[in-house]
Amino acid sequence: MNDIKNLTEGKIRSTLVKLALPTMGTGFIQMAYNLTDILWLGRLSTEAVAAAGAAGFFLWLASSFAMISQVGVGVNVAQCNGKGDIEMAKKYISNGFQLDVFIALTYSLILVLFRHQLIGFFNLQDENVIEMAVDYLTIIGAGVVFHFLNPVFSAILNSSGNSLTPFKANTVGLISNIVIDPILIFGIGPFPAMGIKGAALATIMAQFFVSMIFIFIGKVKGTIYSHIKLFAKPDMEIIRKIAKVGMPPAFQSTIHAFINMVITKIIAAFGPVAVAVQSVGSQIESITWMTADGFSAAISAFTGQNYGAGKTDRIKEGYKQGIQILGGIGIFTTLLLIFGAKPLFTIFIPNDPSAISEGINYLRILGMSQFLMSIEIGTTGAFNGLGKTLPPTINGVVLNILRIPAAIILSSTALGLSGVWLSISISSNLKGIILFLLFRRALKNIVSEQRDDELIEKIN
Repeated sequence: MNDIKNLTEGKIRSTLVKLALPTMGTGFIQMAYNLTDILWLGRLSTEAVAAAGAAGFFLWLASSFAMISQVGVGVNVAQCNGKGDIEMAKKYISNGFQLDVFIALTYSLILVLFRHQLIGFFNLQDENVIEMAVDYLTIIGAGVVFHFLNPVFSAILNSSGNSLTPFKANTVGLISNIVIDPILIFGIGPFPAMGIKGAALATIMAQFFVSMIFIFIGKVKGTIYSHIKLFAKPDMEIIRKIAKVGMPPAFQSTIHAFINMVITKIIAAFGPVAVAVQSVGSQIESITWMTADGFSAAISAFTGQNYGAGKTDRIKEGYKQGIQILGGIGIFTTLLLIFGAKPLFTIFIPNDPSAISEGINYLRILGMSQFLMSIEIGTTGAFNGLGKTLPPTINGVVLNILRIPAAIILSSTALGLSGVWLSISISSNLKGIILFLLFRRALKNIVSEQRDDELIEKIN
């Protein structure tokens, strides 16, 4: 398989950077998908941004559920590649896709059938916003299966040391979205103006194009996933192993999404402008976490292969160098959000002074958490590579849940809406500190176990 690259040899920093740059680029592309929608919808109306923001949480949930296969398959494939067991890697891939498609179709059905009840959860005050949010969710729900497939394709290739192909495929999807979005939203030439429905349809079409590219590459170039048999009898033991690794991070992301839905419900009491500010602000802030997620995937693949090969020292040095790079990214985005808040926010909502004022406040408060958030995301990737997905899950879930009482208490004081933003920033900083300390402890345990194994071998 010429798409599998060995990450257990060579210079660590250059190996990590070569793997991470396309993966980070893919992260930027995913961020740009959302920003493109917000950019055009912000020129439609603030209400359209609020509607897409509310419905967008269910797309976030889709990404969370997709992580079961994405992480479970990615980690196991990386470790199989490190051991040189390609046949077992193929079994994980086939069964992982079967699990992924089953979850996707089930979730799609739920979104379409219960779209009114799901949007009703937010208690939105504006009937026009509610109607637009339901329209957006209906279209997204009908085509969400492609949102499930693409992360798994990317994870398989990343785990094989091939991060360039996912970057290229997702770039085509982004370009498609950029071109189709304004055409369908505002109506250009023979195309009627579809408003928010056009934004949803453009997103689904772009994701469909990416899926077709991955499938085409698999058939033509003979990648490690080209053998997929969706209708073969599933191996429940392999699916169990995939779920064991993938469920904790998926659970964490799902809980995080639900928590943010509750936070949005709190924010909705301040009016549609507040919801729009959260929608735009979180997308701008994703400059950090999409980039860090991309690098985290590289750290996970690197750690997974070297853990499979038993190269503990290389894992330790790889984590150190990866975190140094991520820390630099976190410092840069901290400065960007704090000092560039106004020009950044006005790109997306240029004509609403109250939204701009609150948006600046959001970015500056969240800017204070970007460094440690980058550390947390990178460390999560290292834990995932070891197959130890539970520690970051517990850390993330507990501190994310604490955001709710913190947001309620702080927003009821003179801080108002700023109290909500502050509750998010504080918890992000705590997550980064705690997870960093937990991984240092985990590394010491792994080194100790390896020394014990080497001593036993010498005795025998």
